[in-house]
Amino acid sequence: MSDLFDQVTSDQDPFKKIASKIPGFSGYIERQNRRAADKMLRESVADQFTELWKRVGNVQQDLISQGEISSLDDMEKAATKLQTFIDKVTNAAYGYAGFFDAKKIKQDELARLYDFDVALLDSVDTIAHAIDNIEASVGSDGFDASVRNLVTLTRELVSMFDSRGEVITSADV
Repeated sequence: MSDLFDQVTSDQDPFKKIASKIPGFSGYIERQNRRAADKMLRESVADQFTELWKRVGNVQQDLISQGEISSLDDMEKAATKLQTFIDKVTNAAYGYAGFFDAKKIKQDELARLYDFDVALLDSVDTIAHAIDNIEASVGSDGFDASVRNLVTLTRELVSMFDSRGEVITSADV
């Protein structure tokens, strides 16, 4: 978690460094830095899942060229769920209301939100492995099962991200 946050903090402009010395204002700067780190992290997550989505598209193209069109519907379900997830990650709120907004997310809530987003990175390997299994099983008896597994994993991924808002309101995350 600290890598992106440290990068954002080190890139502060001189005004922010001076303003952080004003009593009460440093908490605002800290939240802004965490918000920027959260945005950077989510952009990275979206980029990595976009690469996986492209791999699914490549598998679909390979299936079409080989005349294996029977599993295209399930592959399209997985591709659609991945794209839905990418869109949700890309367009999600940064987890912090503006300085003058009535609802503010506290620093510990923002840290939990950031930790949740870091956990999303763990899913990259899981989805990549599922795609590896599909690529390895094309034309075999295990192909349909590997496609169903990817569909299930992508559904779970979207569901997991849909619970992101609960991270802020729960103290046990």
